[in-house]
Amino acid sequence: MFTRIRPLIMATLTLLIGVPVFAASHREAPLIANDPAADITDFYVFRSWQDSAKAILIMNVIPGQEPGSGPNYFNFADDVLYEIHVDNNKNNIAANITYQVRFKTEIRPPADVFPLSYVALPPITSLSGAGSEGLLLRQSYTVTEVRYGEHPRDLGMGTMYVVPSNVGPRTTPNYEQLASKGIFPLKNGGRVFAGQRDETFYIDLGGTFDTLNLHVSPILSAGDDANDALVLGAARDTFSGFNVNTIALEIPISDLVGPNGNKVIGAYATTSRPKVTVLKKESDRENSARFVQVARMGNPLVNELIIATNMKDRWNAADAEDEADFVSFYCNSALATALNTVFATAFPTSNREDLVNALLRYSPGPPVCGAGKTNETLSDLLRVDLGVPPTAADSQRRLGPLAHDPSGNATPDRAGWPNGRRPNDDVTDVALRVVAGILTNPAVPNLGDGVNFNVGSVDGSKTTNGIAMAFPFLPTPFDGRDRRHIDPGE
Repeated sequence: MFTRIRPLIMATLTLLIGVPVFAASHREAPLIANDPAADITDFYVFRSWQDSAKAILIMNVIPGQEPGSGPNYFNFADDVLYEIHVDNNKNNIAANITYQVRFKTEIRPPADVFPLSYVALPPITSLSGAGSEGLLLRQSYTVTEVRYGEHPRDLGMGTMYVVPSNVGPRTTPNYEQLASKGIFPLKNGGRVFAGQRDETFYIDLGGTFDTLNLHVSPILSAGDDANDALVLGAARDTFSGFNVNTIALEIPISDLVGPNGNKVIGAYATTSRPKVTVLKKESDRENSARFVQVARMGNPLVNELIIATNMKDRWNAADAEDEADFVSFYCNSALATALNTVFATAFPTSNREDLVNALLRYSPGPPVCGAGKTNETLSDLLRVDLGVPPTAADSQRRLGPLAHDPSGNATPDRAGWPNGRRPNDDVTDVALRVVAGILTNPAVPNLGDGVNFNVGSVDGSKTTNGIAMAFPFLPTPFDGRDRRHIDPGE
Protein backbone atom coordinates (compact mmCIF):
# COMPACT_ATOMS: atom_id res chain seq x y z
CA MET A 1 0.00 0.00 0.00
CA PHE A 2 2.92 2.33 0.55
CA THR A 3 3.75 2.48 -3.15
CA ARG A 4 7.06 4.21 -3.93
CA ILE A 5 6.66 7.18 -6.27
CA ARG A 6 8.94 6.90 -9.27
CA PRO A 7 11.72 9.49 -9.80
CA LEU A 8 10.00 10.81 -12.96
CA ILE A 9 6.90 11.67 -10.96
CA MET A 10 8.94 13.34 -8.26
CA ALA A 11 10.78 15.43 -10.83
CA THR A 12 7.48 16.47 -12.40
CA LEU A 13 5.99 17.36 -9.01
CA THR A 14 9.01 19.43 -8.03
CA LEU A 15 8.61 21.48 -11.18
CA LEU A 16 4.84 21.72 -11.33
CA ILE A 17 3.31 21.30 -7.86
CA GLY A 18 0.78 24.01 -7.11
CA VAL A 19 -1.62 23.01 -4.31
CA PRO A 20 -1.21 21.03 -1.08
CA VAL A 21 -4.79 20.60 0.15
CA PHE A 22 -8.04 18.88 -0.68
CA ALA A 23 -9.91 20.85 -3.33
CA ALA A 24 -12.67 23.37 -3.74
CA SER A 25 -13.71 26.34 -1.62
CA HIS A 26 -17.34 25.89 -0.57
CA ARG A 27 -18.58 27.98 2.39
CA GLU A 28 -14.99 28.30 3.60
CA ALA A 29 -15.25 31.39 5.84
CA PRO A 30 -17.87 32.73 8.28
CA LEU A 31 -18.93 35.79 6.25
CA ILE A 32 -18.81 34.32 2.74
CA ALA A 33 -20.95 31.37 3.88
CA ASN A 34 -23.80 33.92 4.07
CA ASP A 35 -23.16 35.28 0.56
CA PRO A 36 -23.47 32.41 -1.96
CA ALA A 37 -23.59 34.66 -5.06
CA ALA A 38 -20.07 35.83 -4.21
CA ASP A 39 -18.81 32.49 -2.87
CA ILE A 40 -16.18 31.08 -5.26
CA THR A 41 -16.44 27.28 -5.15
CA ASP A 42 -13.73 26.32 -7.64
CA PHE A 43 -11.19 27.93 -9.96
CA TYR A 44 -9.65 26.19 -12.98
CA VAL A 45 -6.91 27.16 -15.43
CA PHE A 46 -5.76 24.74 -18.14
CA ARG A 47 -4.84 24.42 -21.79
CA SER A 48 -7.85 23.45 -23.91
CA TRP A 49 -7.96 19.92 -25.30
CA GLN A 50 -10.59 21.11 -27.79
CA ASP A 51 -8.29 23.84 -29.22
CA SER A 52 -4.69 23.69 -28.00
CA ALA A 53 -4.11 27.32 -29.04
CA LYS A 54 -6.51 28.43 -26.27
CA ALA A 55 -6.37 28.55 -22.48
CA ILE A 56 -9.45 28.05 -20.31
CA LEU A 57 -10.15 30.04 -17.13
CA ILE A 58 -13.22 29.01 -15.13
CA MET A 59 -14.74 30.47 -11.97
CA ASN A 60 -17.63 28.67 -10.27
CA VAL A 61 -19.86 30.33 -7.67
CA ILE A 62 -23.01 29.60 -5.62
CA PRO A 63 -22.20 26.23 -4.01
CA GLY A 64 -24.50 23.29 -3.35
CA GLN A 65 -27.36 24.21 -5.67
CA GLU A 66 -30.28 21.84 -5.16
CA PRO A 67 -31.65 21.69 -8.75
CA GLY A 68 -35.30 21.76 -7.71
CA SER A 69 -35.06 24.94 -5.62
CA GLY A 70 -37.66 27.02 -7.50
CA PRO A 71 -39.26 29.31 -8.26
CA ASN A 72 -36.27 31.69 -8.46
CA TYR A 73 -33.45 29.17 -8.84
CA PHE A 74 -29.88 30.54 -9.02
CA ASN A 75 -28.60 33.79 -10.50
CA PHE A 76 -25.40 35.79 -10.58
CA ALA A 77 -25.53 39.00 -8.51
CA ASP A 78 -25.79 42.35 -10.31
CA ASP A 79 -23.83 44.07 -7.53
CA VAL A 80 -20.90 41.62 -7.49
CA LEU A 81 -17.76 42.24 -9.54
CA TYR A 82 -16.43 38.87 -10.73
CA GLU A 83 -12.73 39.00 -11.71
CA ILE A 84 -9.90 36.73 -12.87
CA HIS A 85 -6.39 38.15 -12.37
CA VAL A 86 -3.34 36.99 -14.35
CA ASP A 87 0.39 37.25 -13.65
CA ASN A 88 2.35 36.62 -16.87
CA ASN A 89 5.80 37.93 -15.89
CA LYS A 90 6.34 35.64 -12.87
CA ASN A 91 6.74 38.50 -10.38
CA ASN A 92 4.03 36.97 -8.14
CA ILE A 93 1.71 39.96 -8.64
CA ALA A 94 -1.36 39.10 -10.73
CA ALA A 95 -1.92 42.58 -12.18
CA ASN A 96 -0.81 42.14 -15.80
CA ILE A 97 -4.27 41.19 -17.09
CA THR A 98 -7.65 41.22 -15.36
CA TYR A 99 -10.92 39.94 -16.80
CA GLN A 100 -13.97 41.60 -15.22
CA VAL A 101 -17.50 40.21 -15.58
CA ARG A 102 -20.61 42.18 -14.56
CA PHE A 103 -24.25 41.07 -14.74
CA LYS A 104 -27.57 42.85 -15.22
CA THR A 105 -30.97 41.34 -14.44
CA GLU A 106 -34.22 42.21 -16.19
CA ILE A 107 -37.76 41.14 -15.32
CA ARG A 108 -39.73 40.60 -18.53
CA PRO A 109 -43.48 40.40 -19.21
CA PRO A 110 -45.59 38.49 -18.38
CA ALA A 111 -43.84 38.49 -15.02
CA ASP A 112 -46.62 40.85 -13.93
CA VAL A 113 -48.97 37.85 -14.25
CA PHE A 114 -46.94 34.71 -13.50
CA PRO A 115 -45.29 34.13 -10.08
CA LEU A 116 -42.37 32.27 -11.68
CA SER A 117 -38.96 33.15 -13.13
CA TYR A 118 -39.15 30.56 -15.93
CA VAL A 119 -42.25 29.10 -17.54
CA ALA A 120 -43.06 27.10 -20.69
CA LEU A 121 -44.77 29.87 -22.71
CA PRO A 122 -43.67 28.18 -25.03
CA PRO A 123 -40.78 26.04 -23.70
CA ILE A 124 -37.50 27.93 -23.36
CA THR A 125 -35.35 27.04 -26.37
CA SER A 126 -33.53 30.32 -26.93
CA LEU A 127 -32.00 33.16 -24.92
CA SER A 128 -33.48 35.92 -27.10
CA GLY A 129 -36.23 36.24 -29.69
CA ALA A 130 -38.60 33.37 -30.45
CA GLY A 131 -38.32 30.64 -27.83
CA SER A 132 -37.21 33.01 -25.08
CA GLU A 133 -40.68 34.17 -24.04
CA GLY A 134 -40.57 32.00 -20.92
CA LEU A 135 -37.44 33.72 -19.62
CA LEU A 136 -39.34 36.05 -17.31
CA LEU A 137 -36.08 36.68 -15.47
CA ARG A 138 -33.14 37.11 -17.82
CA GLN A 139 -29.56 38.11 -17.15
CA SER A 140 -27.10 39.74 -19.55
CA TYR A 141 -23.45 40.49 -18.88
CA THR A 142 -20.28 42.19 -20.05
CA VAL A 143 -16.66 41.03 -20.16
CA THR A 144 -13.97 43.70 -19.78
CA GLU A 145 -10.24 43.18 -20.22
CA VAL A 146 -7.96 45.40 -18.14
CA ARG A 147 -4.26 45.31 -19.01
CA TYR A 148 -1.78 47.06 -16.76
CA GLY A 149 -1.21 50.62 -17.95
CA GLU A 150 -3.88 50.44 -20.68
CA HIS A 151 -7.50 51.54 -20.97
CA PRO A 152 -10.15 48.89 -20.22
CA ARG A 153 -11.42 47.04 -23.29
CA ASP A 154 -14.95 45.68 -23.71
CA LEU A 155 -14.48 42.20 -25.21
CA GLY A 156 -18.14 41.64 -26.06
CA MET A 157 -19.35 41.61 -29.66
CA GLY A 158 -23.01 42.14 -28.78
CA THR A 159 -25.46 41.41 -26.00
CA MET A 160 -24.51 38.25 -24.11
CA TYR A 161 -27.04 36.31 -22.04
CA VAL A 162 -26.72 33.92 -19.12
CA VAL A 163 -27.99 30.38 -19.63
CA PRO A 164 -30.74 29.90 -17.00
CA SER A 165 -30.97 27.11 -14.46
CA ASN A 166 -32.05 23.71 -15.78
CA VAL A 167 -35.66 23.84 -14.57
CA GLY A 168 -36.93 20.59 -16.12
CA PRO A 169 -37.90 18.86 -19.36
CA ARG A 170 -41.13 20.82 -19.90
CA THR A 171 -39.69 24.29 -19.29
CA THR A 172 -36.12 23.83 -20.57
CA PRO A 173 -36.20 20.84 -22.97
CA ASN A 174 -32.95 19.89 -24.74
CA TYR A 175 -30.96 21.88 -22.24
CA GLU A 176 -27.58 21.39 -23.89
CA GLN A 177 -28.89 22.85 -27.14
CA LEU A 178 -30.02 25.88 -25.14
CA ALA A 179 -26.65 26.02 -23.37
CA SER A 180 -24.81 26.03 -26.70
CA LYS A 181 -26.60 29.27 -27.55
CA GLY A 182 -25.02 30.77 -24.45
CA ILE A 183 -21.48 30.50 -25.87
CA PHE A 184 -20.53 33.92 -27.24
CA PRO A 185 -17.49 35.06 -29.27
CA LEU A 186 -15.10 37.65 -27.89
CA LYS A 187 -13.14 40.34 -29.71
CA ASN A 188 -9.83 38.72 -28.78
CA GLY A 189 -10.68 35.53 -30.68
CA GLY A 190 -11.87 33.68 -27.60
CA ARG A 191 -15.30 32.73 -26.24
CA VAL A 192 -17.28 33.08 -23.03
CA PHE A 193 -20.04 31.14 -21.29
CA ALA A 194 -22.02 32.07 -18.20
CA GLY A 195 -24.70 29.83 -16.75
CA GLN A 196 -25.47 26.76 -14.69
CA ARG A 197 -23.40 23.56 -14.87
CA ASP A 198 -23.00 20.31 -12.97
CA GLU A 199 -20.92 20.56 -9.79
CA THR A 200 -17.81 18.82 -11.12
CA PHE A 201 -15.82 18.81 -7.89
CA TYR A 202 -16.09 15.40 -6.26
CA ILE A 203 -15.26 14.46 -2.67
CA ASP A 204 -16.56 12.70 0.43
CA LEU A 205 -17.06 16.16 1.91
CA GLY A 206 -19.19 15.06 4.84
CA GLY A 207 -16.64 12.49 5.93
CA THR A 208 -13.76 14.91 5.42
CA PHE A 209 -15.19 17.57 7.71
CA ASP A 210 -16.27 15.03 10.30
CA THR A 211 -12.60 15.26 11.29
CA LEU A 212 -11.40 13.02 8.43
CA ASN A 213 -13.99 10.33 9.19
CA LEU A 214 -13.94 8.94 5.64
CA HIS A 215 -16.26 6.13 4.59
CA VAL A 216 -13.41 4.00 3.20
CA SER A 217 -9.86 3.30 4.29
CA PRO A 218 -7.80 6.43 3.59
CA ILE A 219 -5.07 4.21 2.11
CA LEU A 220 -6.15 2.94 -1.31
CA SER A 221 -4.79 -0.17 -2.99
CA ALA A 222 -2.65 0.39 -6.07
CA GLY A 223 -5.45 -1.03 -8.25
CA ASP A 224 -8.19 1.17 -6.81
CA ASP A 225 -5.92 4.18 -6.89
CA ALA A 226 -5.14 3.64 -10.58
CA ASN A 227 -8.84 3.37 -11.53
CA ASP A 228 -9.95 6.74 -12.91
CA ALA A 229 -13.63 5.72 -13.17
CA LEU A 230 -14.23 4.37 -9.70
CA VAL A 231 -16.30 5.26 -6.68
CA LEU A 232 -15.60 2.64 -4.02
CA GLY A 233 -18.77 0.97 -2.75
CA ALA A 234 -18.91 2.74 0.60
CA ALA A 235 -17.60 6.10 -0.59
CA ARG A 236 -19.80 9.19 -0.93
CA ASP A 237 -19.57 11.87 -3.60
CA THR A 238 -21.22 14.54 -1.48
CA PHE A 239 -21.80 16.85 -4.46
CA SER A 240 -23.57 14.26 -6.59
CA GLY A 241 -26.73 15.81 -8.03
CA PHE A 242 -25.83 19.42 -7.18
CA ASN A 243 -25.11 22.30 -9.57
CA VAL A 244 -23.05 25.51 -9.64
CA ASN A 245 -23.01 28.75 -11.65
CA THR A 246 -20.08 28.98 -14.05
CA ILE A 247 -18.17 31.80 -15.76
CA ALA A 248 -15.89 30.22 -18.38
CA LEU A 249 -13.43 32.16 -20.54
CA GLU A 250 -11.60 30.74 -23.55
CA ILE A 251 -8.60 33.00 -24.24
CA PRO A 252 -5.96 32.66 -27.00
CA ILE A 253 -2.68 31.65 -25.38
CA SER A 254 -1.00 34.33 -27.48
CA ASP A 255 -3.01 36.89 -25.47
CA LEU A 256 -1.71 35.53 -22.17
CA VAL A 257 2.01 35.03 -22.79
CA GLY A 258 4.30 37.44 -21.03
CA PRO A 259 7.66 39.07 -21.74
CA ASN A 260 10.08 37.05 -23.88
CA GLY A 261 7.30 34.60 -24.74
CA ASN A 262 6.84 33.40 -21.14
CA LYS A 263 4.06 30.78 -21.06
CA VAL A 264 4.14 30.04 -17.33
CA ILE A 265 1.36 32.10 -15.80
CA GLY A 266 -0.30 32.41 -12.42
CA ALA A 267 -3.92 33.39 -11.80
CA TYR A 268 -6.58 33.74 -9.16
CA ALA A 269 -10.26 34.67 -9.03
CA THR A 270 -12.00 37.22 -6.81
CA THR A 271 -15.47 38.53 -6.07
CA SER A 272 -16.07 42.04 -4.76
CA ARG A 273 -19.07 44.04 -3.59
CA PRO A 274 -19.58 47.82 -3.58
CA LYS A 275 -18.97 49.55 -0.29
CA VAL A 276 -20.72 52.88 0.14
CA THR A 277 -19.17 55.32 2.62
CA VAL A 278 -21.11 58.40 3.71
CA LEU A 279 -18.59 61.24 4.15
CA LYS A 280 -18.76 63.72 6.98
CA LYS A 281 -18.01 66.99 5.17
CA GLU A 282 -20.20 68.42 2.44
CA SER A 283 -17.05 69.72 0.78
CA ASP A 284 -16.29 66.09 0.04
CA ARG A 285 -18.44 64.09 -2.30
CA GLU A 286 -21.77 63.08 -0.79
CA ASN A 287 -20.69 59.49 -0.82
CA SER A 288 -18.09 57.33 -2.41
CA ALA A 289 -18.61 53.85 -3.81
CA ARG A 290 -15.81 51.38 -4.28
CA PHE A 291 -15.58 47.64 -4.60
CA VAL A 292 -14.36 45.66 -1.62
CA GLN A 293 -13.08 42.14 -2.15
CA VAL A 294 -15.07 39.52 -0.26
CA ALA A 295 -13.66 36.24 -1.60
CA ARG A 296 -10.69 34.93 -3.55
CA MET A 297 -9.33 31.64 -4.78
CA GLY A 298 -6.13 30.53 -6.44
CA ASN A 299 -5.01 27.21 -5.05
CA PRO A 300 -8.03 25.21 -3.90
CA LEU A 301 -9.10 24.87 -0.28
CA VAL A 302 -6.33 27.04 1.13
CA ASN A 303 -8.80 29.09 3.16
CA GLU A 304 -10.73 26.06 4.35
CA LEU A 305 -7.85 23.89 5.51
CA ILE A 306 -4.80 26.12 5.97
CA ILE A 307 -6.00 29.47 7.32
CA ALA A 308 -7.15 29.65 10.95
CA THR A 309 -10.85 30.41 11.48
CA ASN A 310 -10.30 33.83 13.05
CA MET A 311 -8.30 34.93 9.98
CA LYS A 312 -10.44 33.47 7.19
CA ASP A 313 -12.45 36.61 6.37
CA ARG A 314 -9.32 38.77 6.50
CA TRP A 315 -7.62 36.31 4.12
CA ASN A 316 -10.56 36.51 1.69
CA ALA A 317 -10.25 40.30 1.61
CA ALA A 318 -6.47 40.32 1.04
CA ASP A 319 -4.70 40.39 -2.32
CA ALA A 320 -3.02 37.18 -3.38
CA GLU A 321 0.42 38.81 -3.28
CA ASP A 322 -0.02 39.58 0.45
CA GLU A 323 0.35 35.92 1.41
CA ALA A 324 3.49 36.68 3.43
CA ASP A 325 1.06 37.91 6.12
CA PHE A 326 -0.26 34.34 6.41
CA VAL A 327 2.91 32.34 5.82
CA SER A 328 2.98 30.86 9.34
CA PHE A 329 -0.12 28.81 8.47
CA TYR A 330 1.77 27.20 5.58
CA CYS A 331 4.88 26.58 7.66
CA ASN A 332 2.86 24.83 10.35
CA SER A 333 0.34 22.47 8.76
CA ALA A 334 -2.82 22.02 10.83
CA LEU A 335 -4.04 19.45 8.28
CA ALA A 336 -0.93 17.32 8.74
CA THR A 337 -1.52 17.53 12.49
CA ALA A 338 -5.11 16.33 11.99
CA LEU A 339 -3.95 13.42 9.81
CA ASN A 340 -1.44 12.36 12.47
CA THR A 341 -4.02 12.62 15.24
CA VAL A 342 -6.67 10.58 13.45
CA PHE A 343 -4.54 7.98 11.69
CA ALA A 344 -1.55 7.71 14.07
CA THR A 345 0.84 8.77 11.30
CA ALA A 346 3.97 10.88 11.60
CA PHE A 347 3.72 13.33 8.72
CA PRO A 348 5.76 16.55 9.17
CA THR A 349 3.79 19.39 10.75
CA SER A 350 6.30 22.24 11.11
CA ASN A 351 8.93 24.01 9.01
CA ARG A 352 7.00 23.07 5.87
CA GLU A 353 9.13 24.95 3.36
CA ASP A 354 7.88 22.45 0.77
CA LEU A 355 4.34 23.84 1.10
CA VAL A 356 5.57 27.44 0.87
CA ASN A 357 7.49 26.63 -2.31
CA ALA A 358 4.60 24.64 -3.76
CA LEU A 359 1.86 27.18 -3.12
CA LEU A 360 3.43 30.59 -3.03
CA ARG A 361 6.34 30.58 -5.51
CA TYR A 362 7.13 29.70 -9.11
CA SER A 363 10.35 27.99 -8.00
CA PRO A 364 11.94 27.17 -4.63
CA GLY A 365 13.35 30.10 -2.67
CA PRO A 366 15.18 30.77 0.59
CA PRO A 367 13.70 29.42 3.83
CA VAL A 368 11.03 31.58 5.47
CA CYS A 369 9.66 29.30 8.19
CA GLY A 370 10.91 30.46 11.57
CA ALA A 371 12.51 33.55 10.06
CA GLY A 372 9.70 35.94 10.99
CA LYS A 373 8.04 38.24 8.46
CA THR A 374 9.67 38.18 5.03
CA ASN A 375 9.83 41.05 2.55
CA GLU A 376 9.62 38.59 -0.34
CA THR A 377 6.40 38.74 -2.37
CA LEU A 378 4.65 35.43 -1.74
CA SER A 379 1.46 34.87 -3.68
CA ASP A 380 -1.29 32.24 -3.66
CA LEU A 381 -1.70 31.68 -7.42
CA LEU A 382 -2.82 28.70 -9.46
CA ARG A 383 0.15 28.27 -11.83
CA VAL A 384 0.18 26.58 -15.24
CA ASP A 385 2.74 26.04 -17.98
CA LEU A 386 0.79 26.76 -21.17
CA GLY A 387 3.67 25.29 -23.17
CA VAL A 388 2.79 21.78 -21.99
CA PRO A 389 0.53 20.05 -24.57
CA PRO A 390 -3.00 19.25 -23.35
CA THR A 391 -4.09 15.66 -22.77
CA ALA A 392 -7.13 14.40 -24.69
CA ALA A 393 -10.26 13.99 -22.58
CA ASP A 394 -10.33 10.18 -22.76
CA SER A 395 -6.62 9.92 -21.83
CA GLN A 396 -6.56 12.21 -18.80
CA ARG A 397 -5.37 10.79 -15.50
CA ARG A 398 -7.04 12.08 -12.36
CA LEU A 399 -3.77 12.02 -10.37
CA GLY A 400 -1.80 14.06 -12.92
CA PRO A 401 1.94 13.61 -12.29
CA LEU A 402 1.18 11.03 -9.56
CA ALA A 403 -0.78 8.72 -11.89
CA HIS A 404 0.20 5.07 -12.07
CA ASP A 405 -1.10 1.75 -13.38
CA PRO A 406 -2.60 -1.00 -11.14
CA SER A 407 0.85 -2.43 -10.44
CA GLY A 408 2.18 0.94 -9.31
CA ASN A 409 4.22 1.81 -12.41
CA ALA A 410 4.29 5.53 -13.16
CA THR A 411 2.06 6.86 -15.98
CA PRO A 412 2.13 10.59 -15.26
CA ASP A 413 -0.08 13.16 -16.99
CA ARG A 414 1.95 16.38 -17.09
CA ALA A 415 -1.04 18.43 -18.24
CA GLY A 416 -2.91 17.68 -15.02
CA TRP A 417 -3.03 19.31 -11.64
CA PRO A 418 -0.88 20.71 -10.13
CA ASN A 419 0.18 22.06 -13.54
CA GLY A 420 -2.90 24.27 -13.56
CA ARG A 421 -6.13 22.53 -12.70
CA ARG A 422 -8.68 20.73 -14.87
CA PRO A 423 -12.26 20.08 -13.71
CA ASN A 424 -11.72 16.34 -13.18
CA ASP A 425 -8.27 16.38 -11.61
CA ASP A 426 -8.52 14.59 -8.27
CA VAL A 427 -7.05 17.31 -6.13
CA THR A 428 -8.40 15.61 -3.03
CA ASP A 429 -6.11 12.60 -3.30
CA VAL A 430 -3.07 14.41 -4.68
CA ALA A 431 -3.33 17.09 -2.00
CA LEU A 432 -3.51 14.58 0.83
CA ARG A 433 -0.23 13.10 -0.38
CA VAL A 434 1.41 16.51 -0.69
CA VAL A 435 0.39 17.37 2.87
CA ALA A 436 1.78 13.98 3.91
CA GLY A 437 5.14 15.17 2.56
CA ILE A 438 5.52 13.51 -0.84
CA LEU A 439 7.62 16.42 -2.12
CA THR A 440 10.41 15.46 0.27
CA ASN A 441 9.58 11.81 0.98
CA PRO A 442 8.40 9.74 -2.01
CA ALA A 443 7.37 6.73 0.10
CA VAL A 444 3.95 7.89 1.28
CA PRO A 445 0.66 5.96 1.24
CA ASN A 446 -1.93 6.14 -1.56
CA LEU A 447 -4.07 8.47 0.52
CA GLY A 448 -7.58 9.10 -0.81
CA ASP A 449 -11.29 9.32 -0.04
CA GLY A 450 -12.44 6.56 -2.43
CA VAL A 451 -14.15 8.97 -4.86
CA ASN A 452 -12.12 8.89 -8.06
CA PHE A 453 -14.31 10.73 -10.57
CA ASN A 454 -17.34 12.98 -10.97
CA VAL A 455 -20.42 10.79 -11.36
CA GLY A 456 -22.11 13.83 -12.89
CA SER A 457 -25.10 14.09 -15.20
CA VAL A 458 -25.21 11.82 -18.23
CA ASP A 459 -26.10 13.31 -21.62
CA GLY A 460 -23.39 12.20 -24.04
CA SER A 461 -21.29 15.36 -23.61
CA LYS A 462 -18.63 13.67 -21.48
CA THR A 463 -16.41 10.59 -21.38
CA THR A 464 -17.01 7.54 -19.19
CA ASN A 465 -14.59 9.11 -16.71
CA GLY A 466 -16.92 12.09 -16.34
CA ILE A 467 -14.80 14.51 -18.38
CA ALA A 468 -16.65 17.06 -20.51
CA MET A 469 -15.16 17.07 -24.00
CA ALA A 470 -15.89 20.63 -25.18
CA PHE A 471 -16.16 24.22 -23.95
CA PRO A 472 -17.25 25.16 -21.30
CA PHE A 473 -15.82 21.82 -20.10
CA LEU A 474 -18.34 21.19 -17.32
CA PRO A 475 -21.19 18.66 -17.79
CA THR A 476 -24.90 19.36 -18.11
CA PRO A 477 -26.47 20.48 -14.82
CA PHE A 478 -29.04 18.23 -13.18
CA ASP A 479 -32.61 19.34 -13.91
CA GLY A 480 -34.97 20.42 -11.18
CA ARG A 481 -37.74 17.91 -11.89
CA ASP A 482 -35.71 14.71 -12.14
CA ARG A 483 -32.55 15.51 -10.19
CA ARG A 484 -30.75 12.64 -8.44
CA HIS A 485 -28.29 12.59 -5.59
CA ILE A 486 -26.65 9.27 -6.39
CA ASP A 487 -26.19 6.94 -3.44
CA PRO A 488 -23.08 4.85 -2.73
CA GLY A 489 -22.85 1.74 -4.89
CA GLU A 490 -25.07 3.06 -7.68
